[in-house]
Amino acid sequence: MTDYANSAVSGPGSAIRVLLADDEEMVRHGVRLILRHAEGIEVVGEAANGAEAVRLAAGDRPDVVLLDVRMPVLDGLAAVEPLTALDPAPQVVMLTTFGDEENVLRALRAGATGFLLKDEGPQELIRAVRAAAAGDAVLSPGVTGTVVRRMLSGGGPPVQDRRVAGLTDREREVLVMLGEGLSNLEIGGRLGIGVGTVKTHVGSILGKTGCGSRVQAALLAHQAGLMG
Repeated sequence: MTDYANSAVSGPGSAIRVLLADDEEMVRHGVRLILRHAEGIEVVGEAANGAEAVRLAAGDRPDVVLLDVRMPVLDGLAAVEPLTALDPAPQVVMLTTFGDEENVLRALRAGATGFLLKDEGPQELIRAVRAAAAGDAVLSPGVTGTVVRRMLSGGGPPVQDRRVAGLTDREREVLVMLGEGLSNLEIGGRLGIGVGTVKTHVGSILGKTGCGSRVQAALLAHQAGLMG
């Protein structure tokens, strides 16, 4: 476990603060080297288990936590809820391996921002950190389709249909675009509206549907049959 306690707390225009949590030292080392050379990103601490991650996050207030699914003491799945309950809450991105879709679904339902395969390239990792910090979903293309299929096989859509019934036409449009994995900037460009307006729509969607994150909303769009 490494705690870079002297790092400054983030503020407007400052670097994205990242906490790494993985029980494999080589994984942490590799991720740290990649992010160290990325402009505007700062690694503020490292943890070898979920309990350390929660403790460090409470003190260092990272913007993004990269959280391994499987760890000793407290695994990543169990750490998601206490991390997202912090004030301010970091964006939690699960680090996973292909074939771990059931655990990914559990993490998303608990409030994780998304998931990233451990074998993704350096640029994908950097983009994922920046997307998470901006409040966008992080969905690794190699797993997204399988996760959606697993979600759809978990039950029929009647409850989900009722959850989207109260959305306005514009909110439904935005929800469909969340289901496509678009960022706020991309949604705004397609609809001809500002990013701030997109964020307002997303917040309204989350409030009306009871989704804890835009990733949960994206999965809801699929489950509710809104994706054509």
